Amino acid sequence: MEFHSILKILLLFLFLSAASPAASEFQTLTLRPLPTPSPPTFFPQSESLQSAAALTVELHHLDSLSLNKTPSDLFTLRLHRDALRVHALNSLVARAAGFSSSVISGLAQGSGEYFTRLGVGTPPRYLYMVLDTGSDVVWLQCSPCRKCYSQSDPIFNPYKSKSFAGIPCSSPLCRRLDSSGCSTRRHTCLYQVSYGDGSFTTGDFATETLTFRGNKIAKVALGCGHHNEGLFVGAAGLLGLGRGRLSFPSQTGIRFNHKFSYCLVDRSASSKPSSMVFGDAAISRFARFTPLIRNPKLETFYYVELIGISVGGVRVRGVSASLFKLDPAGNGGVIIDSGTSVTRLTRPAYTALRDAFRAGAAHLKKGPEFSLFDTCYDLSGQSTVKVPTVVLHFRGADMSLPATNYLIPVDDNGSFCFAFAGTISGLSIIGNIQQQGFRVVYDLSGSRIGFAPRGCT
Repeated sequence: MEFHSILKILLLFLFLSAASPAASEFQTLTLRPLPTPSPPTFFPQSESLQSAAALTVELHHLDSLSLNKTPSDLFTLRLHRDALRVHALNSLVARAAGFSSSVISGLAQGSGEYFTRLGVGTPPRYLYMVLDTGSDVVWLQCSPCRKCYSQSDPIFNPYKSKSFAGIPCSSPLCRRLDSSGCSTRRHTCLYQVSYGDGSFTTGDFATETLTFRGNKIAKVALGCGHHNEGLFVGAAGLLGLGRGRLSFPSQTGIRFNHKFSYCLVDRSASSKPSSMVFGDAAISRFARFTPLIRNPKLETFYYVELIGISVGGVRVRGVSASLFKLDPAGNGGVIIDSGTSVTRLTRPAYTALRDAFRAGAAHLKKGPEFSLFDTCYDLSGQSTVKVPTVVLHFRGADMSLPATNYLIPVDDNGSFCFAFAGTISGLSIIGNIQQQGFRVVYDLSGSRIGFAPRGCT
Protein backbone atom coordinates (compact mmCIF):
# COMPACT_ATOMS: atom_id res chain seq x y z
CA MET A 1 0.00 0.00 0.00
CA GLU A 2 1.30 3.41 -0.93
CA PHE A 3 2.41 5.84 1.74
CA HIS A 4 -0.27 8.36 0.75
CA SER A 5 -3.01 5.74 1.09
CA ILE A 6 -1.82 4.82 4.57
CA LEU A 7 -1.71 8.48 5.51
CA LYS A 8 -5.29 8.99 4.28
CA ILE A 9 -6.50 6.04 6.36
CA LEU A 10 -4.74 7.38 9.46
CA LEU A 11 -6.20 10.84 8.96
CA LEU A 12 -9.70 9.37 8.46
CA PHE A 13 -9.32 7.34 11.67
CA LEU A 14 -8.23 10.42 13.62
CA PHE A 15 -11.16 12.42 12.22
CA LEU A 16 -13.69 9.76 13.17
CA SER A 17 -12.16 9.44 16.64
CA ALA A 18 -12.50 13.16 17.19
CA ALA A 19 -16.02 13.32 15.77
CA SER A 20 -17.39 10.30 17.66
CA PRO A 21 -17.75 10.42 21.45
CA ALA A 22 -15.41 7.97 23.14
CA ALA A 23 -17.04 5.23 25.18
CA SER A 24 -15.54 6.71 28.36
CA GLU A 25 -17.39 10.00 27.80
CA PHE A 26 -20.74 8.37 28.59
CA GLN A 27 -22.01 5.74 30.97
CA THR A 28 -25.28 3.89 31.36
CA LEU A 29 -27.73 4.95 34.05
CA THR A 30 -30.16 2.24 35.10
CA LEU A 31 -33.35 4.01 36.12
CA ARG A 32 -34.67 3.10 39.54
CA PRO A 33 -37.45 4.68 41.61
CA LEU A 34 -37.05 6.54 44.88
CA PRO A 35 -35.97 4.09 47.60
CA THR A 36 -38.64 2.59 49.83
CA PRO A 37 -37.43 2.49 53.44
CA SER A 38 -37.37 -0.72 55.45
CA PRO A 39 -36.94 -1.12 59.21
CA PRO A 40 -33.28 -1.07 60.29
CA THR A 41 -31.71 -4.36 61.32
CA PHE A 42 -28.43 -4.63 63.17
CA PHE A 43 -25.93 -7.31 64.15
CA PRO A 44 -26.91 -9.04 67.42
CA GLN A 45 -25.69 -6.73 70.17
CA SER A 46 -24.11 -9.63 72.07
CA GLU A 47 -21.62 -10.27 69.28
CA SER A 48 -17.99 -9.44 69.97
CA LEU A 49 -16.28 -10.45 66.76
CA GLN A 50 -13.76 -7.63 66.58
CA SER A 51 -10.36 -6.86 68.04
CA ALA A 52 -9.95 -4.00 70.49
CA ALA A 53 -8.03 -2.06 67.83
CA ALA A 54 -10.74 -2.30 65.16
CA LEU A 55 -14.46 -1.70 65.12
CA THR A 56 -17.15 -2.07 62.44
CA VAL A 57 -20.67 -0.69 62.84
CA GLU A 58 -23.69 -0.71 60.56
CA LEU A 59 -25.22 2.55 59.38
CA HIS A 60 -28.78 3.15 58.27
CA HIS A 61 -30.41 6.18 56.70
CA LEU A 62 -32.81 8.23 58.82
CA ASP A 63 -35.62 7.43 56.39
CA SER A 64 -35.80 3.93 57.85
CA LEU A 65 -37.15 5.44 61.09
CA SER A 66 -40.10 6.97 59.18
CA LEU A 67 -41.92 3.98 57.72
CA ASN A 68 -45.32 5.71 57.67
CA LYS A 69 -44.32 8.15 54.91
CA THR A 70 -44.19 7.68 51.13
CA PRO A 71 -40.85 7.75 49.25
CA SER A 72 -41.82 11.15 47.76
CA ASP A 73 -42.63 12.57 51.20
CA LEU A 74 -39.32 11.30 52.59
CA PHE A 75 -37.37 12.82 49.71
CA THR A 76 -39.05 16.19 50.22
CA LEU A 77 -38.24 16.07 53.94
CA ARG A 78 -34.65 15.11 53.16
CA LEU A 79 -34.25 18.18 50.92
CA HIS A 80 -35.78 20.34 53.65
CA ARG A 81 -33.30 19.01 56.24
CA ASP A 82 -30.53 19.48 53.70
CA ALA A 83 -31.32 23.16 53.19
CA LEU A 84 -31.33 23.74 56.95
CA ARG A 85 -28.04 21.93 57.37
CA VAL A 86 -26.30 23.87 54.62
CA HIS A 87 -27.53 27.10 56.19
CA ALA A 88 -26.18 25.92 59.55
CA LEU A 89 -22.75 25.03 58.14
CA ASN A 90 -22.49 28.37 56.38
CA SER A 91 -23.54 30.20 59.56
CA LEU A 92 -20.79 28.49 61.52
CA VAL A 93 -18.17 29.39 58.91
CA ALA A 94 -19.35 33.01 58.84
CA ARG A 95 -19.19 33.18 62.64
CA ALA A 96 -15.70 31.70 62.65
CA ALA A 97 -14.46 34.10 59.99
CA GLY A 98 -15.87 37.05 61.93
CA PHE A 99 -13.70 36.37 64.99
CA SER A 100 -10.19 36.45 63.61
CA SER A 101 -8.47 35.64 66.91
CA SER A 102 -10.63 32.69 67.97
CA VAL A 103 -10.68 29.02 67.10
CA ILE A 104 -14.21 27.62 67.09
CA SER A 105 -14.53 23.88 67.79
CA GLY A 106 -17.63 23.51 65.64
CA LEU A 107 -20.60 21.93 67.30
CA ALA A 108 -23.23 19.70 65.74
CA GLN A 109 -24.87 21.30 62.71
CA GLY A 110 -28.25 19.82 61.97
CA SER A 111 -29.17 16.23 62.50
CA GLY A 112 -27.03 14.33 60.00
CA GLU A 113 -28.48 11.60 57.81
CA TYR A 114 -27.08 8.23 58.98
CA PHE A 115 -27.35 6.48 62.33
CA THR A 116 -26.19 3.36 64.12
CA ARG A 117 -27.26 1.49 67.25
CA LEU A 118 -24.96 1.44 70.24
CA GLY A 119 -25.05 0.79 73.96
CA VAL A 120 -24.78 3.62 76.47
CA GLY A 121 -23.91 3.09 80.13
CA THR A 122 -23.45 0.07 82.40
CA PRO A 123 -25.41 -2.10 81.86
CA PRO A 124 -25.70 -0.83 78.26
CA ARG A 125 -28.98 0.66 77.05
CA TYR A 126 -29.14 0.39 73.25
CA LEU A 127 -30.09 3.54 71.36
CA TYR A 128 -30.06 4.99 67.84
CA MET A 129 -27.33 7.61 67.44
CA VAL A 130 -26.70 9.79 64.38
CA LEU A 131 -23.09 9.80 63.12
CA ASP A 132 -21.94 13.11 61.69
CA THR A 133 -18.60 14.29 60.29
CA GLY A 134 -19.75 17.91 60.57
CA SER A 135 -20.01 17.77 64.38
CA ASP A 136 -17.71 17.34 67.35
CA VAL A 137 -19.70 16.96 70.57
CA VAL A 138 -21.18 13.54 71.43
CA TRP A 139 -24.57 13.88 73.17
CA LEU A 140 -27.85 12.12 73.85
CA GLN A 141 -31.19 12.87 75.50
CA CYS A 142 -31.33 12.10 79.21
CA SER A 143 -33.96 11.92 81.90
CA PRO A 144 -35.22 13.82 83.75
CA CYS A 145 -36.28 15.69 80.62
CA ARG A 146 -37.41 19.30 80.90
CA LYS A 147 -38.14 19.17 77.19
CA CYS A 148 -37.23 16.36 74.79
CA TYR A 149 -38.19 15.56 71.22
CA SER A 150 -39.73 12.17 70.33
CA GLN A 151 -37.23 9.31 69.94
CA SER A 152 -37.63 5.63 69.04
CA ASP A 153 -36.20 4.22 72.29
CA PRO A 154 -36.81 5.02 75.95
CA ILE A 155 -34.83 8.07 77.06
CA PHE A 156 -31.52 7.22 78.75
CA ASN A 157 -31.54 7.46 82.55
CA PRO A 158 -28.00 8.22 83.81
CA TYR A 159 -28.94 7.31 87.39
CA LYS A 160 -29.35 3.67 86.30
CA SER A 161 -25.81 3.51 84.89
CA LYS A 162 -22.87 2.48 87.07
CA SER A 163 -20.34 4.11 84.72
CA PHE A 164 -21.89 7.59 84.37
CA ALA A 165 -19.71 10.28 85.97
CA GLY A 166 -20.03 14.05 85.94
CA ILE A 167 -17.02 16.06 84.74
CA PRO A 168 -15.65 18.60 87.27
CA CYS A 169 -15.92 22.25 86.23
CA SER A 170 -12.13 22.56 86.54
CA SER A 171 -11.49 19.70 84.08
CA PRO A 172 -9.74 20.45 80.75
CA LEU A 173 -12.60 18.57 79.07
CA CYS A 174 -15.06 21.17 80.33
CA ARG A 175 -12.86 24.01 79.08
CA ARG A 176 -12.83 22.51 75.57
CA LEU A 177 -16.53 23.26 75.16
CA ASP A 178 -17.44 26.39 73.23
CA SER A 179 -20.37 27.04 75.55
CA SER A 180 -20.05 25.63 79.07
CA GLY A 181 -21.30 26.36 82.57
CA CYS A 182 -20.94 25.00 86.07
CA SER A 183 -23.53 23.49 88.37
CA THR A 184 -23.19 25.39 91.63
CA ARG A 185 -24.81 22.54 93.53
CA ARG A 186 -22.76 19.63 92.16
CA HIS A 187 -19.72 21.58 90.87
CA THR A 188 -19.91 19.63 87.62
CA CYS A 189 -19.72 20.80 84.03
CA LEU A 190 -22.75 21.90 82.00
CA TYR A 191 -22.86 22.12 78.20
CA GLN A 192 -24.92 23.81 75.52
CA VAL A 193 -24.89 23.06 71.80
CA SER A 194 -26.74 25.47 69.50
CA TYR A 195 -27.51 24.73 65.87
CA GLY A 196 -27.71 27.02 62.89
CA ASP A 197 -31.21 25.69 62.17
CA GLY A 198 -32.50 26.83 65.59
CA SER A 199 -32.16 23.45 67.32
CA PHE A 200 -30.22 23.03 70.55
CA THR A 201 -29.38 20.70 73.42
CA THR A 202 -28.33 21.56 76.99
CA GLY A 203 -27.52 19.49 80.06
CA ASP A 204 -24.71 17.80 81.99
CA PHE A 205 -21.29 17.12 80.48
CA ALA A 206 -20.11 13.73 81.72
CA THR A 207 -18.12 10.61 80.88
CA GLU A 208 -19.80 7.34 80.04
CA THR A 209 -19.11 3.90 78.58
CA LEU A 210 -20.22 3.23 74.99
CA THR A 211 -20.67 -0.33 73.69
CA PHE A 212 -20.40 -1.28 70.02
CA ARG A 213 -21.35 -4.92 69.34
CA GLY A 214 -19.93 -6.07 72.67
CA ASN A 215 -16.82 -3.86 72.52
CA LYS A 216 -16.76 -1.36 75.38
CA ILE A 217 -15.15 2.08 75.15
CA ALA A 218 -14.94 3.67 78.58
CA LYS A 219 -14.87 7.31 79.67
CA VAL A 220 -16.18 8.94 76.49
CA ALA A 221 -16.97 12.59 77.21
CA LEU A 222 -20.56 13.34 76.17
CA GLY A 223 -23.47 15.64 76.78
CA CYS A 224 -26.43 14.32 78.74
CA GLY A 225 -29.18 16.58 77.45
CA HIS A 226 -32.17 17.48 79.61
CA HIS A 227 -33.55 20.15 77.26
CA ASN A 228 -33.37 19.29 73.56
CA GLU A 229 -35.18 20.61 70.53
CA GLY A 230 -34.57 19.93 66.85
CA LEU A 231 -34.91 17.84 63.69
CA PHE A 232 -33.45 14.62 65.01
CA VAL A 233 -35.97 12.16 63.51
CA GLY A 234 -36.20 9.50 66.18
CA ALA A 235 -32.51 9.17 67.09
CA ALA A 236 -31.51 9.53 70.76
CA GLY A 237 -28.54 11.78 70.06
CA LEU A 238 -25.44 12.34 68.00
CA LEU A 239 -21.95 10.86 67.71
CA GLY A 240 -19.72 13.69 66.49
CA LEU A 241 -17.04 12.58 64.00
CA GLY A 242 -15.46 15.97 63.24
CA ARG A 243 -11.81 17.05 63.62
CA GLY A 244 -12.35 18.92 66.91
CA ARG A 245 -10.85 17.79 70.21
CA LEU A 246 -14.15 16.54 71.67
CA SER A 247 -15.20 14.40 68.70
CA PHE A 248 -15.39 10.62 68.99
CA PRO A 249 -12.39 10.02 66.64
CA SER A 250 -10.30 12.52 68.63
CA GLN A 251 -11.22 10.98 72.00
CA THR A 252 -10.52 7.42 70.78
CA GLY A 253 -7.59 8.30 68.50
CA ILE A 254 -4.97 6.26 70.36
CA ARG A 255 -7.16 3.15 70.42
CA PHE A 256 -8.11 3.31 66.72
CA ASN A 257 -4.88 4.86 65.42
CA HIS A 258 -6.70 8.02 64.25
CA LYS A 259 -8.37 6.23 61.34
CA PHE A 260 -11.96 5.59 60.30
CA SER A 261 -13.94 5.14 57.10
CA TYR A 262 -17.49 4.67 55.90
CA CYS A 263 -19.27 3.44 52.81
CA LEU A 264 -22.79 4.69 52.12
CA VAL A 265 -24.79 2.37 49.87
CA ASP A 266 -27.13 3.51 47.11
CA ARG A 267 -30.40 2.61 48.83
CA SER A 268 -32.33 2.46 45.55
CA ALA A 269 -30.05 -0.33 44.31
CA SER A 270 -29.09 -2.30 47.41
CA SER A 271 -30.73 -3.58 50.57
CA LYS A 272 -27.34 -3.92 52.28
CA PRO A 273 -26.67 -1.57 55.19
CA SER A 274 -24.00 1.08 54.98
CA SER A 275 -21.00 0.59 57.26
CA MET A 276 -18.35 2.44 59.24
CA VAL A 277 -14.97 1.07 60.31
CA PHE A 278 -12.64 2.43 63.01
CA GLY A 279 -8.96 1.46 63.19
CA ASP A 280 -6.31 0.34 60.69
CA ALA A 281 -8.88 -1.88 58.93
CA ALA A 282 -10.57 1.35 57.78
CA ILE A 283 -7.81 1.94 55.21
CA SER A 284 -8.64 0.53 51.77
CA ARG A 285 -5.73 -0.46 49.54
CA PHE A 286 -7.79 0.76 46.56
CA ALA A 287 -8.20 4.30 47.92
CA ARG A 288 -6.69 7.32 46.20
CA PHE A 289 -5.79 10.00 48.73
CA THR A 290 -5.94 13.78 48.80
CA PRO A 291 -4.37 15.90 51.55
CA LEU A 292 -6.51 17.39 54.31
CA ILE A 293 -6.36 21.16 54.65
CA ARG A 294 -6.81 22.82 58.04
CA ASN A 295 -8.93 25.91 58.54
CA PRO A 296 -7.25 27.78 61.41
CA LYS A 297 -10.56 29.44 62.31
CA LEU A 298 -12.68 26.29 62.36
CA GLU A 299 -11.26 22.95 63.42
CA THR A 300 -14.32 20.73 62.93
CA PHE A 301 -14.65 20.36 59.15
CA TYR A 302 -12.68 18.14 56.76
CA TYR A 303 -11.34 20.51 54.10
CA VAL A 304 -9.87 19.18 50.85
CA GLU A 305 -8.57 20.78 47.67
CA LEU A 306 -10.84 20.47 44.61
CA ILE A 307 -8.86 21.53 41.53
CA GLY A 308 -11.28 20.78 38.68
CA ILE A 309 -14.23 18.81 37.31
CA SER A 310 -14.62 16.86 34.07
CA VAL A 311 -17.84 16.15 32.18
CA GLY A 312 -17.85 13.67 29.31
CA GLY A 313 -14.11 13.18 29.59
CA VAL A 314 -13.32 16.88 29.15
CA ARG A 315 -12.25 19.36 31.83
CA VAL A 316 -14.98 21.95 32.43
CA ARG A 317 -13.73 25.37 31.41
CA GLY A 318 -14.13 27.92 34.15
CA VAL A 319 -13.83 25.41 37.01
CA SER A 320 -10.41 25.82 38.59
CA ALA A 321 -8.79 25.52 42.01
CA SER A 322 -9.05 29.30 42.51
CA LEU A 323 -12.85 29.03 42.85
CA PHE A 324 -12.48 26.72 45.85
CA LYS A 325 -9.59 28.37 47.66
CA LEU A 326 -9.69 28.60 51.45
CA ASP A 327 -8.60 32.15 52.33
CA PRO A 328 -6.69 33.21 55.48
CA ALA A 329 -9.91 34.51 57.09
CA GLY A 330 -11.48 31.02 56.92
CA ASN A 331 -13.82 31.72 54.01
CA GLY A 332 -14.27 29.49 50.96
CA GLY A 333 -12.82 26.02 50.64
CA VAL A 334 -14.37 22.59 50.08
CA ILE A 335 -15.45 20.17 52.81
CA ILE A 336 -16.42 16.49 52.76
CA ASP A 337 -19.60 16.08 54.80
CA SER A 338 -21.63 12.97 55.61
CA GLY A 339 -24.66 14.94 56.79
CA THR A 340 -25.26 17.07 53.69
CA SER A 341 -27.09 15.20 50.92
CA VAL A 342 -26.68 17.32 47.77
CA THR A 343 -23.25 18.66 46.79
CA ARG A 344 -23.11 22.47 46.83
CA LEU A 345 -20.57 24.29 44.65
CA THR A 346 -19.80 27.97 44.66
CA ARG A 347 -22.05 29.58 42.04
CA PRO A 348 -19.56 30.13 39.15
CA ALA A 349 -18.32 26.54 39.42
CA TYR A 350 -21.83 25.11 39.55
CA THR A 351 -23.01 27.14 36.56
CA ALA A 352 -20.08 25.95 34.43
CA LEU A 353 -20.60 22.31 35.53
CA ARG A 354 -24.35 22.44 34.91
CA ASP A 355 -23.96 23.97 31.45
CA ALA A 356 -21.39 21.32 30.48
CA PHE A 357 -23.70 18.54 31.68
CA ARG A 358 -26.70 20.01 29.85
CA ALA A 359 -24.68 20.11 26.63
CA GLY A 360 -23.64 16.47 27.07
CA ALA A 361 -27.18 15.38 27.97
CA ALA A 362 -28.92 17.29 25.16
CA HIS A 363 -30.33 14.01 23.84
CA LEU A 364 -32.44 13.55 27.01
CA LYS A 365 -35.97 14.95 27.24
CA LYS A 366 -36.03 18.01 29.46
CA GLY A 367 -38.32 18.14 32.47
CA PRO A 368 -39.46 20.89 34.88
CA GLU A 369 -37.23 22.14 37.69
CA PHE A 370 -37.71 20.49 41.08
CA SER A 371 -36.98 22.11 44.44
CA LEU A 372 -33.33 23.26 44.41
CA PHE A 373 -32.60 21.36 41.15
CA ASP A 374 -32.62 23.43 37.96
CA THR A 375 -31.57 20.66 35.52
CA CYS A 376 -34.12 17.86 35.30
CA TYR A 377 -35.25 15.31 32.73
CA ASP A 378 -38.39 13.36 31.94
CA LEU A 379 -37.16 9.77 31.67
CA SER A 380 -40.57 8.12 32.09
CA GLY A 381 -41.04 4.90 30.14
CA GLN A 382 -37.31 4.19 29.91
CA SER A 383 -35.22 1.64 31.78
CA THR A 384 -31.71 2.88 30.91
CA VAL A 385 -30.19 6.03 29.42
CA LYS A 386 -26.71 7.19 28.44
CA VAL A 387 -25.37 10.15 30.44
CA PRO A 388 -22.08 12.08 30.32
CA THR A 389 -19.48 11.00 32.87
CA VAL A 390 -18.66 13.30 35.78
CA VAL A 391 -15.29 13.25 37.56
CA LEU A 392 -14.27 15.37 40.57
CA HIS A 393 -10.54 16.12 40.50
CA PHE A 394 -9.04 16.53 43.95
CA ARG A 395 -5.35 17.17 44.57
CA GLY A 396 -3.85 13.72 43.98
CA ALA A 397 -7.15 11.84 43.67
CA ASP A 398 -9.85 11.62 41.01
CA MET A 399 -13.39 10.66 42.05
CA SER A 400 -15.19 9.19 39.01
CA LEU A 401 -18.85 9.23 39.97
CA PRO A 402 -21.31 6.45 39.12
CA ALA A 403 -24.26 7.81 37.14
CA THR A 404 -26.59 7.18 40.10
CA ASN A 405 -24.55 9.66 42.14
CA TYR A 406 -25.50 12.65 40.00
CA LEU A 407 -28.73 11.93 38.11
CA ILE A 408 -31.28 10.93 40.73
CA PRO A 409 -35.04 10.25 40.89
CA VAL A 410 -37.06 13.03 42.52
CA ASP A 411 -40.61 11.69 42.21
CA ASP A 412 -42.57 8.59 41.19
CA ASN A 413 -43.25 9.83 37.65
CA GLY A 414 -39.87 9.30 36.00
CA SER A 415 -38.39 12.72 36.77
CA PHE A 416 -34.62 12.70 37.32
CA CYS A 417 -32.49 15.70 38.27
CA PHE A 418 -28.80 16.64 38.21
CA ALA A 419 -27.91 16.30 41.90
CA PHE A 420 -25.67 19.34 42.33
CA ALA A 421 -26.63 22.85 43.39
CA GLY A 422 -25.05 26.27 43.45
CA THR A 423 -24.45 28.36 46.55
CA ILE A 424 -23.86 32.06 47.00
CA SER A 425 -21.65 31.38 50.01
CA GLY A 426 -17.97 30.69 49.50
CA LEU A 427 -18.15 27.23 51.11
CA SER A 428 -18.50 24.22 48.78
CA ILE A 429 -19.71 20.91 50.26
CA ILE A 430 -19.29 17.39 48.84
CA GLY A 431 -22.50 15.68 49.97
CA ASN A 432 -23.41 12.07 50.68
CA ILE A 433 -25.28 11.44 47.40
CA GLN A 434 -22.01 11.95 45.54
CA GLN A 435 -20.16 9.78 48.09
CA GLN A 436 -22.44 6.72 47.64
CA GLY A 437 -20.60 3.51 46.83
CA PHE A 438 -17.16 4.90 47.75
CA ARG A 439 -15.33 3.92 50.89
CA VAL A 440 -14.39 7.35 52.19
CA VAL A 441 -11.25 6.95 54.31
CA TYR A 442 -10.31 9.46 57.02
CA ASP A 443 -6.64 8.88 57.80
CA LEU A 444 -6.15 11.58 60.39
CA SER A 445 -2.68 10.38 61.38
CA GLY A 446 -1.62 10.94 57.76
CA SER A 447 -3.74 14.11 57.40
CA ARG A 448 -5.46 12.80 54.29
CA ILE A 449 -8.81 11.57 52.94
CA GLY A 450 -9.14 8.73 50.43
CA PHE A 451 -11.82 7.50 48.04
CA ALA A 452 -12.10 3.82 47.12
CA PRO A 453 -14.70 3.04 44.39
CA ARG A 454 -17.06 0.10 44.90
CA GLY A 455 -16.05 0.14 48.56
CA CYS A 456 -19.26 -1.21 50.10
CA THR A 457 -18.70 -4.85 49.15
